[in-house]
Amino acid sequence: MDFSSQTRDSISGLWDSQIVPQLVDYIRIPNKSPMFDKDWAAHGYMDQAVALMETWAKAQPVAGMKVEVVRLEGRTPLIFIDIPATGQGDDCVLLYGHLDKQPEMTGWSAHLGPWKPVIEGDRLYGRGGADDGYALFGSLAAILALQEHDVPHSRCVVMIEACEESGSYDLPYYVDHLAARIGKPSLVVCLDSGCGNYDQLWLTTSLRGLTGGNLTVKVLEEGVHSGDASGIVASSFRILRQLLSRLEDDVSGKIKPQELYVEIPAQRREQAQRTAQVLGDAVYSKFPFVDEMRPLDDNLAELVLNRTWRPALSVTGMGGMPSLESAGNVLRPFTAVKLSLRIPPTLDGDAAGQLVKRLLERDPPYGAHVEFSLEKASSGWNAPQLASWLENSIDAASRQFFGAPPAYNGEGGSIPFMGMLGEKFPGAQFLITGVLGPHSNAHGPNEFLHIPTGKRVSMCVAKVVADHYQASQQGLTMGVAASSAHTHKGEHGCC
Repeated sequence: MDFSSQTRDSISGLWDSQIVPQLVDYIRIPNKSPMFDKDWAAHGYMDQAVALMETWAKAQPVAGMKVEVVRLEGRTPLIFIDIPATGQGDDCVLLYGHLDKQPEMTGWSAHLGPWKPVIEGDRLYGRGGADDGYALFGSLAAILALQEHDVPHSRCVVMIEACEESGSYDLPYYVDHLAARIGKPSLVVCLDSGCGNYDQLWLTTSLRGLTGGNLTVKVLEEGVHSGDASGIVASSFRILRQLLSRLEDDVSGKIKPQELYVEIPAQRREQAQRTAQVLGDAVYSKFPFVDEMRPLDDNLAELVLNRTWRPALSVTGMGGMPSLESAGNVLRPFTAVKLSLRIPPTLDGDAAGQLVKRLLERDPPYGAHVEFSLEKASSGWNAPQLASWLENSIDAASRQFFGAPPAYNGEGGSIPFMGMLGEKFPGAQFLITGVLGPHSNAHGPNEFLHIPTGKRVSMCVAKVVADHYQASQQGLTMGVAASSAHTHKGEHGCC
């Protein structure tokens, strides 16, 4: 039996017999990220999710594996797994994922729910299965498949954090704390990204950054009769609209400050054209538009660039606004909104956050009390150029296990860990991929994991880790960015 058949049988069997049942149990745990559950430690759900994964990992017959839950004072826990090499050399592969979840969100179908796992055909519904509960299981499934068939691999380190959905603010402390034990990985595998379809392996070439927080406009100490005060007291909602118009054009939706844009690399523009050709109308049809609703642009490549390299604002929450059923004729004392601003991959997140804060708080209309409380400000990530061995390995893996060549695309979301690792390990190569494809709806209602894609991604990881070992024996794992650092410092190519 050849490598492809062995890997396919081993990983598919493990997914069916163990991984899917484990994910079913994991989905039932409401372990929301700290930003959405301030009392996460007291509630204990995060510890339950950690214990589930720790117990399963320790039960796997991986040679020499050490599984540890690391806990720094006052911070979310981290699962750290160290797997010694089965071959020669001291090279290292770092595999990353997270286990914290987004909040419930409304709009789930009647028979589904965020903490209610339901399997329908190839789909496992429920919060967190695809984002990102499968990462630990998929990583170990790949390594188990290699060891089962005596395929050598380099030392592997698996890190599963618990506050990614809150901006990974705890992770830098763990990376520093564990620096000596992590070493210097030459390959980073991240299983927390998306895929444009379920037909091929998708490699993420860039990630947008993120800044945001709570904008509050206060005009009164308490609510008053709207008939008495309107025309004298400015509406807090109208003032808030004025402030948001400083940031966003309310007709086009384009972000106004030019400081929040970057020059889009020519290679990324070319990739956007190819992605648009591969996906066609699926660039936008994957979203549940209401009847007659259309996307922001008719040009598919421009939609891809809007999603991956341009800033965009979302209002994700509101305070000070009663429900329709309980709204009286009252001029309300304040209005507050939660803002989420996606920023280009190469823009400095901290600088962007401070710019937005100054923009919104300066010269408040009518002297209203305006405060923008910055909650998060993280930079994005632009991938270094692929080494030849990795490009060839990804191509072969996609063809072997998906039956089609790989595709390359930027992602509109953020994975703060990637930028952090890019700075700490400038010589590392990156395989950033995932299972969040059309209609999988991470963060929203009816989120699902496409089980066959989870299996195939695990198989592709096994292939790449095996090829990494062979490349390491030839001294080829050092990335292009590092090997040319003296003459092309800071230059990023096209994946």
